[in-house]
Formats: sequence, structure tokens, C-alpha cells
Amino acid sequence: MDTFSLHKQEIHVAEVFRNTAPARLYEEAILHDKDSAIADLGALMVYSGEKTGRSPLDKRIVRNPESEGDIWWGKINIPLDEHTFLINRERAIDYLNTRDRIYVMDGFAGWDPKHRIKVRVLCTRPYHALFMHNMLIRPTAEELKHFGDPDYVIYNAGEFPANSHTSHMTSKTSVDLCFEDREFVILGTEYAGEMKKGIFTVMHYIMPKTGVLSMHCSANEGDAGDVSLFFGLSGTGKTTLSADPRRHLIGDDEHCWTDDGVFNIEGGCYAKAIGLSKEKEPEIWNALRFGAVLENVVYDPETRAVDFDDDSITENTRASYPIEYIENAKVPCMGGHPENIIFLTYDAFGVLPPVSRLSPAQAMYHFISGYTAKVAGTEVGVTEPQATFSACFGAAFLVWHPNKYAQMLAEKMRRHGTHAWLVNTGLTGGPYGVGSRMKLAYTRAIIDAIHDGTLREAPTATDPVFGLEIPTACPNVPSEVLIPRNTWSNAEAYDRMARKLATLFIKNFEQYRDGASDEVTEAGPRLETV
Repeated sequence: MDTFSLHKQEIHVAEVFRNTAPARLYEEAILHDKDSAIADLGALMVYSGEKTGRSPLDKRIVRNPESEGDIWWGKINIPLDEHTFLINRERAIDYLNTRDRIYVMDGFAGWDPKHRIKVRVLCTRPYHALFMHNMLIRPTAEELKHFGDPDYVIYNAGEFPANSHTSHMTSKTSVDLCFEDREFVILGTEYAGEMKKGIFTVMHYIMPKTGVLSMHCSANEGDAGDVSLFFGLSGTGKTTLSADPRRHLIGDDEHCWTDDGVFNIEGGCYAKAIGLSKEKEPEIWNALRFGAVLENVVYDPETRAVDFDDDSITENTRASYPIEYIENAKVPCMGGHPENIIFLTYDAFGVLPPVSRLSPAQAMYHFISGYTAKVAGTEVGVTEPQATFSACFGAAFLVWHPNKYAQMLAEKMRRHGTHAWLVNTGLTGGPYGVGSRMKLAYTRAIIDAIHDGTLREAPTATDPVFGLEIPTACPNVPSEVLIPRNTWSNAEAYDRMARKLATLFIKNFEQYRDGASDEVTEAGPRLETV
């Protein structure tokens, strides 16, 4: 039986709320949490403070002889010495101990009992406890009774700043992870996503050590048990396309692939809320009921109706809710080996085809590249399409070198006969300012044709620059849309843009060339064919 105590975490606060019911956390938020309100839909609305997104430049990992040889050090994984980590840890614990009340959430990361870890979250804001109640897998009363010591502990003292005079501190925000102590310390940011992504980073380290591939992707399953994985950066349609009412949602963001199949790491979903509407995304809309959390949204002070189109606080408005709030979710969130892997990209250059069939080597190349593009107007100074590459479609959370994840993906795909596809949800008919966005109806038809096997049998044409096998026929998609060069009014302009994008791919891949095989390197675009 679990004899719950926080002595090992050095916490001595008189009033501790452990795994508190959402209704009580609502009460706590209204009474004690700043800027909290209840939306007319039933969700708890909160403000995350000055930080409305993650702080990747302030993330540090303790450099320790036990793990330093495993870690891909650089701009993503910035080293921190253990002494400084202990200073920040003590600062966080001291702050937690000054509070009248703290909140504890004990839960699991990973639906597969063979691979899950026990996580303890210590925080001062009720909203953070409710957020992690949603995002971790909630233990049953019996599991909580026998929970025991956690595998990892999050000390969330985000309301208290880091000391800027402490070594290695670049701001008042510090997000520090120590694999050896199995602890995660947050100072100077109240953005709840830091906790979620901190646990994902932990899984990205410990899972590959056991031969399990951790992945930044969504997953769903058909009635026949066929599983699909959707990889994609923000704005590519990963959440929208995986939330298919005709298929069962396994998860929207974080998964692992074992020798038995795939499992979701999380107990909930964390969806972007900007522009949300009941008509476009009814599954997410219907999930924003009692127990859900809405971050940084603008609402009517009288009616408490949310204006999902208002980005005056941030474009990164977010919604957190338990996965069972999605009507067709598969609980427990586990499935078999993926039949299809779909890489989603928003190509603002208008060069890539709406769908391509990838060889195993091409799958590795595009997985390592992790391409999408920003369009003009989304950021200050962006006046033309800009390529964005994020290794494994989630470089910010990788711990090992990207080649390790790519090799594991390729090995699992070969072993289980998984098919890979590249789907462009971006522009067609020209670049930004000329072309138009691919119709969602066409993309959905393409995904349907992947799932029912139609595209595997479709005739293909080979793209001369990128070497992609492009299906030339797809039900409910006009054939002229499938070959991008044919959609441009000026074929020579298309060739120039294709060469430009190919150059960007090649330049980006140079940093991974040494760890990639010749087969994978040659699976990228070839400029001499233009």
C-alpha cells in the first residue's frame, strides 16, 4: 500500500492536494488562481502569464558522464553542470515550501504497462494540476493506492524566476532536466506545455535505450485494426487529419513503437485553439467541456463565450482535455504495428505534389529533414516562403542524434512492411501569393485512398528533381492537381522554384550526411536533373 509522502522531494507544505478531482480544482482555481474563469462551454479558462509558449533557448540538460555520450548536444540540448542544476532545484523547492497550498498529480506516461513510467508533478497553480490530470494517464484508485515512489519528478515553480546571476542562466526562465536524478525543474515560466514536453523529452531519451522508438506524431486506427501515424509540424494538419470520425483516435501528439505495436504516451490531447469552430473541427469543439483547460483565450466577460479567432494575447491559444473526451478515441490508447506512415508538410513554395509514395530510404531522408514552410505575413520580416526543417518532425524534443531515431524507424518499417507517404497540405498552382491552398477535401480523399489501399495500386510518375513516386490517379482528386508542374501557368517558373527548394533540402541535410548511409543521402533531390 502507498504511504504517500513528499519527504523525498523535501516538501513540507501543510496543505497538499493530491490527484484532486477536477471539480475541486475548478474551485481552487476560482478562489486562488489568478485570471481564472469558466467558459460557457464548461472549460476552465486560464492565463499562463508572460510566457504563452515554450522557452526552448532556456532548456538545459545536465551533462553527466553516465549519459553525456548518448545526447545530441547543441542548440537543442544545451548542457548544464550538476552544481547549477542543484541551485535551481533548491530555489524551486524553497519557493514551493513558501506556499500555503501545493498541488500534486501522480500519473503515468505511456499506455503500455510494460513501458510506462510513473510521474509526480508538484505545482502551485490549480490549473497546472488540472492540465497534467488531463495530459498524464490517470491512475485508478487502486493504482494510486500502490503508486509508490515516482520514476520522475517535476518541480514546477514557474511563478518564481531563476536567478540571472546563476551560471548559464540567459534569462529569468530556466527549464532543467537531469536524467541521473530523474528530476525536472521549472523556473520563470507558467506555460503548462513545458511540463508536457518535459516528459516527452524524458521518453525520447529512455525509450530508445530499450529498443522502443519514441515519435512526435498522431495516430489513429481503422475498424480493421490498421494503424496510421501522422508526422507533421505545426500547421500541417496533423491533429485535424488524425481526428477522423471514421477512425479511432489513439493519440494526437506523442507515441512509441514497440515490438508489439504503438502506444500513446499521454492521457489527453493538447490542441491549438486559434480559429477553432464547431463546423470545421467538431470533435475538438465537443471536447471543450467541463474538465478541459483553455489557455490564453479571449472571452466575453458577460457571457463567457470564447472568441477563438482573437489572437490578441497569443496565436498559440491551446486546449487540453482527456482523450476520452474525443468520441471515437480508442482507450486504452494502443494499437498494432502501423500499416501507413504519413509525413505531412505545408509547402508554401507550391513545388511538392499533394501525395507521393516513398521508398524506405526516402522515408528516412524526409523523416530526418522534417520539412515545412512559413508563409509571408506570419512573422515580421517574412516576405516570401521560408523553408523550415525540424529533424524527425520534432527536433526540439530529441535527445539522441536524429539518425538514431531515423534508423529505428527504417528498421521497424522494413520488419513490419509499413508504407510511407509524403502529403503536401500546402500550396498548389504556384508559390505563396500566386497559388492556392490544397483543398481539405482533396487531402481527405488522399488520406482515404491511402487507408483503403487504392494509392498502393495507382500508376505513378517519377518527379525528376525530388525522385518522388507520384500517383497519377486518386479517387475524388482531379488528375491535373496530382502533378504540381502541371498546375503552374509557367512551367519554367516551376522548374526554378523546384531547384530553389531542392537546394534548401540539400543544404539542410549536410549536417546529417556523416551519419546517414549513401542510400539515404541519395534519396534526396538531385539538382543535376533540373
